[in-house]
Amino acid sequence: MSLKVERDGMAFTFKGGMLPMTVMELASADPEHIREQLAGKLSQSPAFFHHTPVVLNVERLDEPHLALERICAVCRAHKLLPVAVRGGPDPVKQSAWALGLGWFPPQEADRPRPLESVPVSEAPEPGAEAAPPPVADEMTGGRIFRGTVRSGQQITSPEGDLVVVGAVNAGAEVLAGGSVHVYGPLRGRALAGIHGNTQAGIFCRELRAELLSVAGNYKRLEDIDSRLLGTAIQVRLSEAQLSITPLD
Repeated sequence: MSLKVERDGMAFTFKGGMLPMTVMELASADPEHIREQLAGKLSQSPAFFHHTPVVLNVERLDEPHLALERICAVCRAHKLLPVAVRGGPDPVKQSAWALGLGWFPPQEADRPRPLESVPVSEAPEPGAEAAPPPVADEMTGGRIFRGTVRSGQQITSPEGDLVVVGAVNAGAEVLAGGSVHVYGPLRGRALAGIHGNTQAGIFCRELRAELLSVAGNYKRLEDIDSRLLGTAIQVRLSEAQLSITPLD
């Protein structure tokens, strides 16, 4: 069978976009130290380590390019996929390019952040007090987080339930030793029962999750029934399989 190629049309186009990406901020350039910590993380949330692309932030390291290749090998051995490096002097940039990675300049800490626009319907009236920033309350054996969990942010409650009074954005991650409750849209990753608690569950008001996991059993967005997307759901383990049902 011959394949006809349309030579008059474009083969591709470039488009700008904001994709959710996990940033791995390195405080050590010792590959063995990194290996030990990744092994511990893998035991807590194995579903996260499933070909997850990461950006290696090396701004806090001295001469990180000397071990960059070994650090990338450690990440890949734990099913993380380094795709780019952030920060570092020119040798770091050259090392990243030699390894087939992208390179991002360091963040400008002193540059003022742009103000976020506020919808007219939500703008405070003159003299009204400004809304407080997101806060996290500690409760017995668990945690309450009030606000939006933003892309790249991780909120954990290792010993009990985690309650998020707000949204979980794409690229964000919420983990709990017990159950995860999200009183808002869940667009990022939610991992419950990270220490093997099979009685834990996930509850949210609007399902858009990139990944759901209970006690190491997980489903990605493409594995979820599309009829459940955008609805309130509960996730439980049933015969070692994730069961996602509407939340009555």
